[in-house]
Amino acid sequence: MKTSDISSELVSPAARGTLDAPLREDVRHLGNTVGELLAEQLGDEVFEQVESIRIRSIARREQNRPLSELATTLQALPVATAEALTRSFATYFQMVNIAERVHRIRRRRQYQHGDQSGSLKPQPDGLVDALRRLKAAGVTAEELLAALARLDVEPVFTAHPTEAIRRSLLEKEQEIVRCLVNGFDDARTPMEANADWERLRMALTAGWQTSDTSAVRLTVADELEHVGFYLGGPLYLVVPVFYELLEDALSTVYGVTEDLPRLLRFATWVGGDMDGNPNVGAETIAATLSTQRSQVLDRYVAEVTDLARLLSQTVSRAQISAEVLARSEDYRARFPAAAALIRPRHADMPYRVLLTLIRARLRATQRDDIANGYPDAAAFLADVDLVADSLRAHRGLHAGWFQMRRLRWRIRTFGFHLARLDLRQDSRIHAQALSALLNDPEWAERSGDEQSETLTPYAAGEARFPRPGAAVAAKTLAVFDQLDQARSRYGAEATGLYIISMAQRPADVLAVLALARQGGLADKDAAVPLDIAPLFETVDDLKQGPDTLRSLLANPAYRAHLSARGDRQYVMLGYSDSGKDGGTLASRWGLQRAQVELLEVAGEAGIRLSFFHGRGGSASRGGTRVMPALMASPRGSVGGTFRVTEQGEVIHRKYGIRALALRELEQSVAATLRASLRPRLNEPREEGWKQMMAAVAGYSREAYRAFVADPQFVEYFRSATPIDVIEKMTLGSRPSRRGSMIGVESLRAIPWVFAWTQCRAVLTAWYGLGSALERGAAEFGEERMLEMARDWGFVRSMLDDVDMVLAKCDLDIAEAFSKLSGSLHGHFYPMIRAEFDRTVSWVLRLKNADRLLASDPKLAQSIRLRNPYVDPISLIQVDLLARWRAGGSEDEALLRALVATVNGVSQGLQNTG
Repeated sequence: MKTSDISSELVSPAARGTLDAPLREDVRHLGNTVGELLAEQLGDEVFEQVESIRIRSIARREQNRPLSELATTLQALPVATAEALTRSFATYFQMVNIAERVHRIRRRRQYQHGDQSGSLKPQPDGLVDALRRLKAAGVTAEELLAALARLDVEPVFTAHPTEAIRRSLLEKEQEIVRCLVNGFDDARTPMEANADWERLRMALTAGWQTSDTSAVRLTVADELEHVGFYLGGPLYLVVPVFYELLEDALSTVYGVTEDLPRLLRFATWVGGDMDGNPNVGAETIAATLSTQRSQVLDRYVAEVTDLARLLSQTVSRAQISAEVLARSEDYRARFPAAAALIRPRHADMPYRVLLTLIRARLRATQRDDIANGYPDAAAFLADVDLVADSLRAHRGLHAGWFQMRRLRWRIRTFGFHLARLDLRQDSRIHAQALSALLNDPEWAERSGDEQSETLTPYAAGEARFPRPGAAVAAKTLAVFDQLDQARSRYGAEATGLYIISMAQRPADVLAVLALARQGGLADKDAAVPLDIAPLFETVDDLKQGPDTLRSLLANPAYRAHLSARGDRQYVMLGYSDSGKDGGTLASRWGLQRAQVELLEVAGEAGIRLSFFHGRGGSASRGGTRVMPALMASPRGSVGGTFRVTEQGEVIHRKYGIRALALRELEQSVAATLRASLRPRLNEPREEGWKQMMAAVAGYSREAYRAFVADPQFVEYFRSATPIDVIEKMTLGSRPSRRGSMIGVESLRAIPWVFAWTQCRAVLTAWYGLGSALERGAAEFGEERMLEMARDWGFVRSMLDDVDMVLAKCDLDIAEAFSKLSGSLHGHFYPMIRAEFDRTVSWVLRLKNADRLLASDPKLAQSIRLRNPYVDPISLIQVDLLARWRAGGSEDEALLRALVATVNGVSQGLQNTG
């Protein structure tokens, strides 16, 4: 039997205590199973080669051996061998990642069981922990319930994949998770445990024999299926459990037993994100809404079928509400075919009869039978409530009411639409349509004031465009026509925000209002039923955002529109492009400052402002832990609303396993409550810190821009990173860049970060920071910088995120990639190395630490011990990249092997874009 010692290296000494011993055991078993898999599938020779490379890689790290020694053994490998070695190491990572996720479930259960004395300790950042903190801070039950009535937490699943795991592989991973979770049960017999392990081995082996990704680029329909896996799977199942946990927490901490309002809903961009994607438009909007409706109706039909079997109460043993009996008679007449199929021996089971007929009405809804189907989810909920209320009134709390209540929560959350569909489009596309409709070729060059003045009567519905049938505008107008149809067919809850990319002036928002009217989107009161959200993306756009909003709110046509929308304005904040534009520190400070100033503008105008956070998965794109992020946000910026993008591998990591999806929902609601009810205290020193940070952020942007604006930088970037491989990967349905590659501005933020992460430099998260901190210390004094880093949550959170990224970097491997750029290496790499060393030095000084991640030793050890397993994949990638480019980037076998290395590094670092 071939075994691996992977568990001894990949599990840290900090994880070898009593609490984490099961993790060690899982990793050991999984490592041995992977070793057996490799020997079986690839042969003993390849397995021995994997072990030899693993030992050499560890020696390079632990004995400080030159990288060249390891690189030499990995050069000029046959392509098939290189791909096999890459997949081997990646499979180890996959198993360890799964084991760590399962261990999070185990640790959660340990919290719920309590310690050896039986004392329950709430899990940090969970609901009980949050409510206890709020109660200790003086929040009364009345104040808390009022806050819950206003709470709105809405994760938004975007069409921005940085991974494209096939659904079949996701299902196999879930099978592995189930087998490991079964191991929690000490009462299982050896035969049952062995059966679990054989099922696990089967899923692992079948996954090995399945390609990670399709050779065909994803379509919008494929992206929809991918997101639907999470929405219609784990999240559909855990939403009611979340509400039950919150009810228990309220009862435990406050002694309150109240019916809860809806706190959660979900949204998606898949099928509605038109920005730079020619494959998205009115047709995909219609298809997405129809598909999501079908998916959630299928789930309801299945659940109602199960409930009909469960609720077998007979009239001789249980009382039944008259309303249930009356509705059954009504439905027998309406659905005679379904009524005829009810067995005579079930006739005395009123709940079963009614639920069977409810299923018939659901199926009529699926067929779009307007006469017999449900007009909306509220009508379906009313039928479900009849059964639930009857059970509750007639001693049925423990005879089915619990399951009926779970269905009620699902209906209230998912409706007949599953998730709200957001739309997004670039402001420049709107400008092109307006140019045609107004017959004005110079439209895009006109000043913002002139555009606003022209558009106002059209936005107010007081004027019609001179060329209403302009062909150039047809595709844009079709979107609004489709929105109008969708509103009629699916209801107002089916569609979400209309987001404007590259919004830089009030006219960009008025343009959408005017185009919506032209496209026929208006309600019976002639108001446009659409929430329009400008997206402020670049550092300059964020800086100008408050003035843009102030001018927009002063426009009478838009103010009237907003009044009809309940005086609530959404603004989306772009973390990705602002980071790409100005670097991490300038981006974060721009976002922090913009929120404060935008809130002031909204307050002056008497409107409610809600922020939509466009965060990505990596620290370079705003990715961070939810509790520190919200608690460090400006006071008043949360206000009961938390709307945030979820994308790529983040969706899989957060929502791929039911227990972890539940934990994510708990943390999001807990953080939103705490940040809304008791935001961070007013800090008198903060005004001085803001002045310091404005200067330091400016220094950071200056250093960052000097690097990326170098005339030769684009050429260097394209040769020193695997961006050309990433562009060919079948990760999504839209192009990886906007137009030609003139500068970093034309590259999308995800592949930009993805490429720098792959080459292990990850400079998108730290370049310019070291120079800025050094200049800040020279100008303001190191003591004041230390004080700010220690006592200001905004800076502390930023340093923690950068600390983690720096620990994942490997500048020696980055240098190997850099050498692929030829003569440009000597110009750019010394700048990267110097700034990296400078940044590490200043992060450690400001955190008062002697090493990276000193405050998180478990994560530090995990990264340190994973790195030797990522190193061989990175070095194979460097070698294959050189060979592929030398052959004109046309060798498909080399490309497949390169794609495997990209996936392998992503598995190892657990970060992509």
